Amino acid sequence: MTELVHHAGDLPPAAAVVMTMGALHEGHASLIRAARARAGDGPVTVTVFVNPLQFGPNEDLDRYPRTLAADVELAAQAGADLVFAPGVEEVYPGGQPQVRISAGPMGERFEGATRPGHFDGMLTVVAKLLHLTRPAAAVFGQKDAQQLALIRRMATDLNFPVDIVAAPTVRDADGLALSSRNRYLSPAERTSALALSRALSAGRDAAEKGPAAVAHAARTVMDAAAAAEPPVVLDYCALIDPADFTETAPGHTGPAVLAVAAKVGSTRLIDNIPLEFGAAS
Repeated sequence: MTELVHHAGDLPPAAAVVMTMGALHEGHASLIRAARARAGDGPVTVTVFVNPLQFGPNEDLDRYPRTLAADVELAAQAGADLVFAPGVEEVYPGGQPQVRISAGPMGERFEGATRPGHFDGMLTVVAKLLHLTRPAAAVFGQKDAQQLALIRRMATDLNFPVDIVAAPTVRDADGLALSSRNRYLSPAERTSALALSRALSAGRDAAEKGPAAVAHAARTVMDAAAAAEPPVVLDYCALIDPADFTETAPGHTGPAVLAVAAKVGSTRLIDNIPLEFGAAS
């Protein structure tokens, strides 16, 4: 039986941890299964905490879905031993922390440009939860590519004794990446939102022609989606170097992330795929 824990003093060190904001779905379950495989017989901890530090003043903190009973059930079915669901006063006992982790320039681009301060808040809570759960490994999804890159950078730069493990994005049958915010979409909005995964597929299909062709193919799909009903309002569509989250140079070789962010109705969605470019012959 999976144990529900609210206080850090009751937590044993985790062999692997999966950090979530709740409203768990199959994408989270895949992370928990990856953590279970990584941990072997060791304890797998899932954290459920809606972190106020990473929400902007006009974002959806108040309406973000909170489904703890269902989350515990899903976590148990996926193989978790513990669900750590602290209150805000447990994570931030002195109120809003005066000392925070800075994401630096890498956290000011793309998602960080649209959501100022978001990555500082995210890294601050991830650092605190790593201290509280004391894991050997932490599993994060590739869907949040910039988040993953920043957590890896933090663990390296600040010498966190933890392995950061990436798990693939999980998609519905229609291609839409699973997200807790998908439940906000009306049926018509969901149909429009499929442009994000179509753009990524178009970019991947153009990969043999090089980085510039990938970016052009993806942007062509997103430009067309602006005329959909309801429209897809593009934030960015870019081919990115995951080392520093800048746009790739024309002759880029090695790993890259094709990433897209857009709003459909009042819901903001992100998606990406990893790509690899070989050296020119």
